[in-house]
Amino acid sequence: MGLVHIYCGDGKGKTSAAIGLAVRAAGCGRRVVVARFLKTDDSGEVEILKKLPEVTLIPCRKNFGFVRSMDAETKKECADYNRNLFFEAVKLAEDADLVVFDEIMAAVNYGMIPEKNVLDFLEKRPKKGEPDGLEVVLTGRNPSAALRERSDYDSEIRKEKHPFDRGITGRDGIER
Repeated sequence: MGLVHIYCGDGKGKTSAAIGLAVRAAGCGRRVVVARFLKTDDSGEVEILKKLPEVTLIPCRKNFGFVRSMDAETKKECADYNRNLFFEAVKLAEDADLVVFDEIMAAVNYGMIPEKNVLDFLEKRPKKGEPDGLEVVLTGRNPSAALRERSDYDSEIRKEKHPFDRGITGRDGIER
């Protein structure tokens, strides 16, 4: 089977690492699926990924805002949306070589996607893919011990300092 990558931690670069791997795989002719959880389509990588024929980018069809600002009804709707997004990516992954689940840790940690669904997918993921099966990338903060146990790569990206600490907000093409 392909291998499982985790890019986690409080530092900048988790999504960048995942998208870098997706572009590398696409550049080698591999079929890639990218699903982004609890995000919008206003980030720089979205437009370029749409242009790569090897990449299937699942669009953000609805913006729910920040989880901490949601009322109970919105959280339920957001959870339904993210579960459906996960299963859409799982279905598309049947014909892929690499699938990226960007910010899936947040979706799991906020109760939007049951961790059991992710663990089941990792155990039963498609055996198609080059050269040895489906490669899987999981990003976000605070992966569980169970997810870490099932990974082959576990990269912790730790913040030492960040411009946001000095009041510099996210910049197009760099943080978004």
